[in-house]
Amino acid sequence: MRSELFGTLSGTPSDTGEHGPQDVHRWVLERDGVRVRVLTYGGIVQSVEVPDRAGAPADVVLGFPDLDGYLAHTGPYFGALVGRYANRIAEGRFTLDGRTYPLARNNGPNSLHGGERGFDKRVWAAEAVGPHAVRLSRVSPDGEEGFPGRLEVSATYALEPGGALSIAYEAVTDAPTVVNLTNHTYWNLGGTDEKAGSAAGHAVRIDGGWVTVADGDLVPTGELLDVTGTRFDFRAARAAGPGYDHNYVLDKGVTAEAVEVAGLHDPVSGRTLSVATTEPGLQLYTADHFDAALPFEPGAGIALETQHFPDSPNRPEFPSTVLRPGEVFRSRTVYTFGTDA
Repeated sequence: MRSELFGTLSGTPSDTGEHGPQDVHRWVLERDGVRVRVLTYGGIVQSVEVPDRAGAPADVVLGFPDLDGYLAHTGPYFGALVGRYANRIAEGRFTLDGRTYPLARNNGPNSLHGGERGFDKRVWAAEAVGPHAVRLSRVSPDGEEGFPGRLEVSATYALEPGGALSIAYEAVTDAPTVVNLTNHTYWNLGGTDEKAGSAAGHAVRIDGGWVTVADGDLVPTGELLDVTGTRFDFRAARAAGPGYDHNYVLDKGVTAEAVEVAGLHDPVSGRTLSVATTEPGLQLYTADHFDAALPFEPGAGIALETQHFPDSPNRPEFPSTVLRPGEVFRSRTVYTFGTDA
């Protein structure tokens, strides 16, 4: 494992939200034929190199070769660590213990992925944790993007024996708050060079029998839809195609240990990906909204975002995202790579 300088932020509010220049480093993790690059800017997974069925390696996540690419294209959250609250909070506000907290509205009337300058646009401190892991950490001050409580948060990226990539999140707070963290990597198991094209041919499997029904702004209505007999049913693996940006209610619910819940398979390269998590939900996003300014076509990647449900702070019937002083938020997701050969 090694660390190298990846770039320097100028210190302007548009790219850091902080004062003064900030160096961004890239950590390179290698183990058992897998190579992963993680940035201290946004906790971004820049690349994941894994072999195909013939043993040829390729990068299987969408990303950019330099820092300027990430600064120019923040909207899709390429590879980023998303927080303080992943996904949407309706009308940019929630009530906790009788007090209403207004949040940044950065997605129409709603708050999305932590607000204008969420965790994806911050520079994190980094330290090696053994030979195959890096721990990123930061303090989110009370009131950042409207969220209450001083939150001490960390994310540890590790390559496990066999080359599986795990991300373990922890957080503590000094005041009641809400926390929902995820990673926003887009996967294309065919490889992400100029020859890769669409990921629409990937077979998708999700162990979730229900989805949270959403309105036109992708905010849950509170209704759950049984996927049986609908286009949302991925309990048996099949090609996804376009048109998905939906939260799945995972059959397993919240678990103390990561349980396998989803998978991808590219029939051309033979690469496979399985996803295990402690979380109760998973957002399937087929990246249909990439615009012409991006070097990737719509549908070039598939995001499988492990999470609690969107708008949980306003939906007491959903699994709770409340974190209180004295408690420890913990979440873990594991990505395991293989081939069909």
